[in-house]
Amino acid sequence: MGDAPRETYRAPMGTARWDRQVTGMAELARRGLDAAAFQAQGLDRLRSIVSIDAVFFATVDPATVLFTSAIAEEPLRAATPLFLDNEFARADVNKFAALASSPERVGSLDHATRGKRAESPRYREVLAPLGLGDELRVALVSGGQCWGVLCLHREDGESGFSDDEVDLMRRLGPHFGDGLRRGVALSSAPGAAESAGPGIVVLEPDLSVASINAQADRWLHDIAGDAWSDRGELPMTIAAAAAALMGDPQPLPTGVATRLQTLDGTWITVHASPLEGPAGRRIAVLLEPATPPQLASLILAAYGLTPAQERVAALVVQGWSTRRIMLELEISSNTLQEHLGGVFEKFGIGSRRELVAVLSGHRP
Repeated sequence: MGDAPRETYRAPMGTARWDRQVTGMAELARRGLDAAAFQAQGLDRLRSIVSIDAVFFATVDPATVLFTSAIAEEPLRAATPLFLDNEFARADVNKFAALASSPERVGSLDHATRGKRAESPRYREVLAPLGLGDELRVALVSGGQCWGVLCLHREDGESGFSDDEVDLMRRLGPHFGDGLRRGVALSSAPGAAESAGPGIVVLEPDLSVASINAQADRWLHDIAGDAWSDRGELPMTIAAAAAALMGDPQPLPTGVATRLQTLDGTWITVHASPLEGPAGRRIAVLLEPATPPQLASLILAAYGLTPAQERVAALVVQGWSTRRIMLELEISSNTLQEHLGGVFEKFGIGSRRELVAVLSGHRP
């Protein structure tokens, strides 16, 4: 590619049609679909109005913005190791975590590089070899937290995503985020997961499996299904947590922990920690059933509680008395009851006991 800025194709606005699509996406988000069903139907709607040649669509843990599930269409899947290295270990434009914390939350590669795609390592090393050009990334935020990320790709060529298409995704992003958040709420009960002990995987620097115990093998099959059994390919959700550590410049970074669901809906925690030795840095990954306290913040956020309602609910779950909560939060009895009433309404329950039961995986 030369250094001359490329022209970005400007699609007709089609305002009325796009307004209807935004309204339709908002309605879809309120339909009460699980995350997978919402992703599938949301993408179908999106393809009807925007030209897309490949898609990466992931749900994320809002506490870490690490992937909890991922759809990577061809030809993207073949470049997963390069993608993870770029996302977590390299400087580049429009990183998902950066978009999630920015007011804009949407960014195209052409805009970020002023039309000079080759300035982006991701374009040079990942996209161009796959025949892909401009990409449009969106952090899917609802209630002030990121619940997923979406990346739309176009085949390599002079035209990229137009300003109007970027604006459309800026409008659609919150509805995608809302649909994913509601999907998490729909399947948020932790449940009772049986385990013969923690699953342990040790990864080489290239994220290949150095060793694994039997319980981890079972967990990975529960996460990835036959994709793990047939190819032994580490699920992207696990690889991403490990890649986040491999890219940390600290001599011995602290570990990361995230939460994700298996194919049957069981919530587990993934703890990735660095190991140092003569062979260099390796990563130990610990997999085990998530406990209700580990899921409480996720579930409370998924139900769309306000920050004040979340604080009250969290203390109720810890068993705090009314008086202790009032003193801790410096609020009156009336204010406390108002917050509790809002919590009960959003969960469809009527008492503190029921709230504790819901967050313990025993919905009444």
